[in-house]
Amino acid sequence: MSPAAQPVDFPLSPSHTSAAIWDGVARRAAGWLEANGLAARDAVLLLPFAQHLQPARLAWMKLSRWQPRIETTRSLASALGPSPLPQAHQITGDAAIDALAARALLRGQSWAEALREQDPRAHHAAVLRLVEAAHALSREAALRDPARRAAFWEEGRQALAQQGGVGHLERALLAVALEWAAADGRAPAIDALFQLRPSAWLHLQCGGPDALADALLASAEAAGIPCLRLNADLPLDTAFEGGAPVGRLEQAVCDDFEDLAQCSAASVLDHLQAGRAPVALIAQDRVLLRRVRALLERQGLGIKDETGWTLATTAPAAQLMAMLRAARRDAGVDDWLAWLKTPLAASLRERGGSASLSALESHCRKRGWSSPQAVRAERLPPGSARLWEAAREALVPLQQRGVQSLEDWIAALLQTLQQMGADEQLRRQPAGGPQVLEALWLSKTPWPGSGHEAVLKDAQLSASEFVDWVSQTLEAGEYKPPLEGGLQIMITPLARTMLRPFGAIVLPGADAATLGPVPPGPALIGDALARQLGLPTVDDKRQALAWQFAQLLRAPAVTLLRRGHLGSEPLAASPLLDRLELALQAAGHALPHWRDPRLETTLTAAHVARSAARAGGRLPAALSASAVESLRQCPYQFFARVLLGLREASELDVQADKRDYGTWLHAVLHQFHTERVTGVDPALDDAARLQRAAQDQMRELGLAPAEFLPYSASFARFLPAYLDWLKARESEGQRFERGELDRRVRPWAGREPALADLALLGRIDRVDDAPDGRLLVDYKTGSVKGLKDKVANPLEDTQLGVYAVLMGEEHSGSPMPLRAQYLALDDAKGITAVEHDDVSRTAAVMLDGLRGDLMAIHAGEPLPALGEGVACAYCEMRGLCRRDDWEGAAP
Repeated sequence: MSPAAQPVDFPLSPSHTSAAIWDGVARRAAGWLEANGLAARDAVLLLPFAQHLQPARLAWMKLSRWQPRIETTRSLASALGPSPLPQAHQITGDAAIDALAARALLRGQSWAEALREQDPRAHHAAVLRLVEAAHALSREAALRDPARRAAFWEEGRQALAQQGGVGHLERALLAVALEWAAADGRAPAIDALFQLRPSAWLHLQCGGPDALADALLASAEAAGIPCLRLNADLPLDTAFEGGAPVGRLEQAVCDDFEDLAQCSAASVLDHLQAGRAPVALIAQDRVLLRRVRALLERQGLGIKDETGWTLATTAPAAQLMAMLRAARRDAGVDDWLAWLKTPLAASLRERGGSASLSALESHCRKRGWSSPQAVRAERLPPGSARLWEAAREALVPLQQRGVQSLEDWIAALLQTLQQMGADEQLRRQPAGGPQVLEALWLSKTPWPGSGHEAVLKDAQLSASEFVDWVSQTLEAGEYKPPLEGGLQIMITPLARTMLRPFGAIVLPGADAATLGPVPPGPALIGDALARQLGLPTVDDKRQALAWQFAQLLRAPAVTLLRRGHLGSEPLAASPLLDRLELALQAAGHALPHWRDPRLETTLTAAHVARSAARAGGRLPAALSASAVESLRQCPYQFFARVLLGLREASELDVQADKRDYGTWLHAVLHQFHTERVTGVDPALDDAARLQRAAQDQMRELGLAPAEFLPYSASFARFLPAYLDWLKARESEGQRFERGELDRRVRPWAGREPALADLALLGRIDRVDDAPDGRLLVDYKTGSVKGLKDKVANPLEDTQLGVYAVLMGEEHSGSPMPLRAQYLALDDAKGITAVEHDDVSRTAAVMLDGLRGDLMAIHAGEPLPALGEGVACAYCEMRGLCRRDDWEGAAP
């Protein structure tokens, strides 16, 4: 008897469906063992995946005979013994750890050091490519017969030496990767398989050749051990030569992303309703699958995800990264607030009190504090101040450090977490918390003398490099959520659906962009070199994908869904889908279209009526100039902003913007003029005094000089122009009197009882004494044309009119008129004053009109949304009044 037997094929037929094929595998394997007088209990049957073990064992139990040892190559190797631990400088298989080890390997190479100095980003990318290639070569070597492994490394060296042309850096990196992997003399656990001497080896092939199984059986045959190869692969192009499809096949072409997601979810529900459970939902497009899963979870179904989530996408990982981002030197207040809102900062929020965080955020946004250096704890409410100081203290272990070992960084991170009790908070979070602690070596320690320990002790990292390492580690980690309830839907990759007894399979994304492209190999190993070394090439991966796709034909029901368009461009079907249709046509069949089980409901469009709020006679206690402007522009805007107190949260941009420049310039001019009036440092000239005020206010507002550089350049142009303007005004007798003047008046007290307690309030930038009367000045950094347009119709200018009302009582006894003007500070032509003529008359008319509007509100008249003019263009209340949904509303 020859030790090698003819392969046994399992073509597509009703007896070889994904559920029934296991009975056939058991019968054919048992028959071959008996026919050759081989002891089944001493034989080994190797299967492609661990998910195949249970159905294979159940099928063999039906025969009431001795079972062989049914395993996968991985499970059998693990049962025989563990792989030796990696030692220092050996490949660990952990991409983030090996990247640090690879960086150390390159440190002695002159060409690598030159690259690091010239382009640190390119050096980092080179390190990652080196690790990728080393891992690929190490995995491939482990799949070889141990007796041929040395030959594999020698073949790699020869192939690398034969490469010519450009790409010296790539060849150098690949040479380092090859020698690094070859230097690892450990014998992996897989090697023990080649020492086994069972009565026979049996191997079921599905999804293409298995390099390790082929090497193992070839070694066994050479040793005279009987071997049987069972082949379940289906040639897609000729799959139906034996007859009709054994299951239900259908395809659907959807309109867009959302339609595809809804149709996929509807297809899964339709299969479940028909009793075809569990349903395999193939994770070909992860973005699409997240949407499909969200739709299915609403139905309360039992969903298990075999693909898992990247650990970085879990909530605990996001919370930890938020804390590390806050600890960076270039972190903004937004980063701090994002961290303080996480469960990890719960103990800090308890110190400040229940409302401390919201008050802190409100003050930061109100004052424009975008960097932590700008925050002034003494100006915060007591609870918010305690919270801020506690947060600063908590991050000290991570901030006051330079370059240090990875082990020290991990210890600092653990110290920070423990001080806040955040380590326990992470442990209590079931969705990845314990896994995050373990992946980052926060809840475990490496084995003494291992490669992990060597890297943790030897790798020297800066703060930013440590954050990058944490991010890479979390990206490489995996979290698989547990199944809740009975299994109804299994989310799994295409390869893991092969020969599994699913009731139905749904494949969303059967288009050319999603199902067809194969992942590239290591960047340093081209296709030609991969072919020489025996690594999978692009053609090998494409063929394996076709074999995996063909196995869907064994399922009882398969629904293939795809998009017909990607944006405005047509999107073709996957080449595999085209090949399937051609194979069906050759056998005289067609691929039917999917019947959409969704129900259609016709809805009549209902336009929204124009919004008109009723305040019920409610009036605010005080009005500012901006509140009066809102009332005049749109009563509904006034209702939302003033009466309801709604505000759109301001962005806390780290980069200084025009608003920051305006705030700073106001403060600079106020300090400058106040010091001139009070006589501080009389020896200083005006230019030096203005420069000092600029520096003082930059520090006071926490503005970084580098980020403020464009505005500093504008200030350099502004300074001489302003001093020239000031000199000209003072020569005419105009003098600065006061600045940043807070005023609060009750203009209707004693005249209108209903409005007697209502106050107008505001802050006037500057009040000057002039020969022709008192002058109110409002600084502006906008365009001169806009200011001139604003005062062209004085009755439409609310701000200076309100300022005139605020100063009215104080100025009432003066025989000189009250004047008001905007002062444009940032115009290219110089400092320009834009006068509001006869502002006292404007104030009187405006006050009378405002009284009528307020009395109407007091009487309960509605506050309609006008929906006209520029008031709507940038109004944050536009969504509240639903202006865009009004019937006949203008765009």
